[in-house]
This record gives sequence, structure tokens and C-alpha cells, in this order.
Amino acid sequence: MPSRGKLWLMKLRLDLLEHLTKEDILEEAAANQHRYKAEPSFSKTGVGHLSPRSTQDSVNEAERSQALTQKLTQRLHKNGKRGERPN
Repeated sequence: MPSRGKLWLMKLRLDLLEHLTKEDILEEAAANQHRYKAEPSFSKTGVGHLSPRSTQDSVNEAERSQALTQKLTQRLHKNGKRGERPN
């Protein structure tokens, strides 16, 4: 009997994307910078790898994600749009 996996549906808040700034993206990239390990010849190859996240990295990422969602929701409301979740 084939095993069946569970599929969890997730709604993306695409309405918040228009309020995402370059600074938001840079902040998240900087928060994960410690996980990136460049090869010794990175300047020539442009190749490196991302180390696995630790449990603490996962916790920090969840907190940053929640904070960013709240920040974007506030920007949405500040600009006078209704904060309805898309269907």
C-alpha cells in the first residue's frame, strides 16, 4: 500500500508584497548571512553553500517572519487599504 503524505495548504499574503521594501529584503538576507559559507575560490567561481539551520535559527526566522508580517500589515493599513486576506 503506497504511503500517503499530508498536504498542508498555506495562503500567501500576496497583498502584502507590494509593501515590501528593499530594506526589508536586505535585513532578512543579513540575518541569514552567518549561514553562508563561500568556497575558497568564491571570487572566481561564485559558488558557495548554505549550512543547515539550527533550531535557534528556525526560532529566529519564525520571529522575524511574524514581525515582518505585522510590519507589512501596518503599512497596508497606513496606506488606507483594507487588510482583507485574499481568498
